[in-house]
Amino acid sequence: MTASGLRFLVDNACSPKLAQGLRNKGFDAVHVLERDAASDADSVQLDRAVAEGRVLVTADTDFGTLLAMRGAFTPSVVQFRRRMSRRADAQLEVLLAQLPALADDLRQGALVTIEDARVRIRRLPIIQPR
Repeated sequence: MTASGLRFLVDNACSPKLAQGLRNKGFDAVHVLERDAASDADSVQLDRAVAEGRVLVTADTDFGTLLAMRGAFTPSVVQFRRRMSRRADAQLEVLLAQLPALADDLRQGALVTIEDARVRIRRLPIIQPR
């Protein structure tokens, strides 16, 4: 399915250039710095993404833990991990290449982890082991 219609909130752990690159490709994307919200707690960023119907894009792994603790169905989160480049252009290239395959999962609620050699999709809610 097409990735059109997806909206993004780019967290402070990623460059504002990533949000700009997404906008240049026709997506509705905003970086937390553009909202004067860079110092907001992760939980506030998640709430903002839910309220605005956005996919949160980050390099901060704390969001996966927050989603699991909340038992949340939304928002979807895309997180860059490990040695995945911190360069905005590299992140943009990988994200754009993966979006067509990820679009349905992101619309339905997912934690997507993008690493150097793989992409992992966990549907929400994340069930914690007992």
